[in-house]
Amino acid sequence: MATAELAGKHLVLGMTGGIACYKIAELTRLLVKAGATVQVVMTEAATQFITPVTMQALSGRPVYTSQWDARVPNNMAHIDLSREADAIVIAPASTDFLAKLAHGMADDLLTTLCVARECPLLVVPAMNRQMWANPATQRNVAQLRADGVETLGPDSGPQACGEVGDGRMLEPEAVYEAIASFFAPKVLAGRRVLLTAGPTFEPIDPVRGITNRSSGKMGFALARAAQQAGADVHLVAGPVALDTPWGVFREDVQTAQQMHDAVMRAVPDYDIFIAVAAVADWRVDHTSDHKIKKTADHRLPSFTFVENPDILAAVARLPHPPFCVGFAAESGDLDVHGEEKRVRKNVPLLIGNLGPLTFGRDDNEVVLFEASGQKKLPRADKQALASTLIAEIAKRLPDTSLIS
Repeated sequence: MATAELAGKHLVLGMTGGIACYKIAELTRLLVKAGATVQVVMTEAATQFITPVTMQALSGRPVYTSQWDARVPNNMAHIDLSREADAIVIAPASTDFLAKLAHGMADDLLTTLCVARECPLLVVPAMNRQMWANPATQRNVAQLRADGVETLGPDSGPQACGEVGDGRMLEPEAVYEAIASFFAPKVLAGRRVLLTAGPTFEPIDPVRGITNRSSGKMGFALARAAQQAGADVHLVAGPVALDTPWGVFREDVQTAQQMHDAVMRAVPDYDIFIAVAAVADWRVDHTSDHKIKKTADHRLPSFTFVENPDILAAVARLPHPPFCVGFAAESGDLDVHGEEKRVRKNVPLLIGNLGPLTFGRDDNEVVLFEASGQKKLPRADKQALASTLIAEIAKRLPDTSLIS
């Protein structure tokens, strides 16, 4: 999450009856932390699972539960509340509430508010697996989608009733990610992005290997930003301990050769390739099948190294390459080494930074290298910087990079 990435957004958060109401406390906290204002509206059933007092404390605003609420001067809460909203989010959305929405019913404040709205509507279903699979529910959800209502989820897994299957509500973090993605400008709509991130690990023996300090944070932030910008994103990740960004397809690899093979298999289907991974330049020629032991005479082992494939250069050499963006992590003389690397790799855009100052950090400062010159971007947290970089990449895309 970038700092205040929902600043200026006003959301009506509608809660219906279901055990998943407990998750909405955390969702509200995430939305407020991201800068959004949140107006909670609860059905009577929702108040049986979590109190309006709790939701008021978390949102910082009075909670509405009745269409006859006298706090609204004209007594038209169903009109006034929706007119200020950038979107209405129903979470959790029960089976009953989805049915009411699909048929345009308006028998309480929340249903009436949804029918009278002028803003987008997002629903987050939460119910028992049999209720979700019921043909009537599926018809209702299909109708809502046809009516332009965004459906987030549901997830699959253990349910409060003890059963396992589809129908459980997405976790709060996933709902937040989907909401943030909904509001992001779709500058990569229709594009397909292949991206590498993280370090590689080159084994020496079954327990040792050669790697680097890359955390993968910048690459994962770019994958998230590309998905939010409307792209179909395939992330090829080295060994990192990071969660997969919402809506991104992730493929895990370990070595540089595995990363190369994964990229070359996928790249014909993509029109943008962003090489963020810190790929090892060399690997041990012959790895040991067993752990290398110390010798009695303390003699050091010797290794022969061979060069790993250059993934970015290999993609750039293809007869019809995608738009290629490279990354360079240097320890000094970035202005010289960054441009030299861009020319050597034969890519239109290279993004350079000083690796020792950014590895593992949550912020970064980069320089864009292209044939027309250099452009330095101010230091920012990596997620905010990723959004800026995606916008910069989008401005440079040729029309021919669109897949027909």
